Amino acid sequence: MTTERRLPAVDPFAAPAAAPAAAPNPANLVCPVPIPERARVLLGHGSGGQLSAALMRDVIVPALASAAPGGPLNDAAVVEVAGQRLAFTTDSFVVSPLEFPGGDIGELAVNGTVNDLAMMGAQPVALSLAYVIEEGLPIEDLRRVTESVARAADRAGVRIVTGDTKVVGRGAADGIFVNTAGIGLVAPGVSVGADRAQVGDAVILSGPIGLHGIAIMSVREGLDFEVEIASDTQPLNALVAAIVTAYPQVHVLRDPTRGGLASALNEIAAASGVGIELHEEAIPIPGPVHAACEMLGLDPLHVANEGKLVAIVPASAAEVVLAAMHAVPAGAGAVEIGRVVADHPSMVTLRTIVGSQRIVDMLVGEQLPRIC
Repeated sequence: MTTERRLPAVDPFAAPAAAPAAAPNPANLVCPVPIPERARVLLGHGSGGQLSAALMRDVIVPALASAAPGGPLNDAAVVEVAGQRLAFTTDSFVVSPLEFPGGDIGELAVNGTVNDLAMMGAQPVALSLAYVIEEGLPIEDLRRVTESVARAADRAGVRIVTGDTKVVGRGAADGIFVNTAGIGLVAPGVSVGADRAQVGDAVILSGPIGLHGIAIMSVREGLDFEVEIASDTQPLNALVAAIVTAYPQVHVLRDPTRGGLASALNEIAAASGVGIELHEEAIPIPGPVHAACEMLGLDPLHVANEGKLVAIVPASAAEVVLAAMHAVPAGAGAVEIGRVVADHPSMVTLRTIVGSQRIVDMLVGEQLPRIC
């Protein structure tokens, strides 16, 4: 669909108009779309959007071609050991600030790795914990982060079994960087992957989006909203257990973290070679998140989440899966938000409230640096 736009008439003899006043910029934001750069890594390469995908496609995957198996890039790998399927993943966390409404970097690190295992249909067994600490970090800050790790591990029912600590000079890290790796057990009959979405499948979202990214932004930029927005960081393994118990043949599970819901769904559409059509009125966006995004010029579909998942299942199983999700606190707000379609393969579209349709692309550049 195209829309004709007419330029206003211009009087060539009129005096030049005064320059318009600069629009307010409460968060000191800059354009998130960087000039294309091929010789150096940009901050946007860590956004989870188009630049991240390009970095993997053009640099990392080709360099590892002889050492890594092919196939779609999932949240974790599934390997068979002595007849048992294990999910294995690793992740690094560089959030700034270290503490934010609803969580901190320690809780985020545990939940992030637990959730990556869960997105392969696995239940976590054990995690490693590694710190890169900047010289000068207060010991009390380190203590609080570590105590938060312990609480999050206990909540998720996973053990911290090994780890490492390194200290670097002042300015070489942002307080503390955390790496966690994890292993989990995949139940028999469960085979989940980003390349398994099929035409006709239902797209289910576990709850409201945008909370984590806006919570980080509010603290970092000193923004004061009428209602406090807290991160949604939480473990999703209990929710996944409920899903695979109700319907073991679930096709895709994905947590829309960096790059938000838009980037996660684009990755699935590309890996599966299908189209995905969303319905705007069905996507749960909290009022404060919507208002904050309007003020800051952000798209809620690009804002990061840390406690939500997307489940793609046959439409015939959607009712059963939704009922199972609603029985778990982490899935109480689960809704169907769209369908997998044959049209526009490898693309995501949104049917708007007014009936028009627009393309939902991956995040371009860096919207919120250091959010996970």
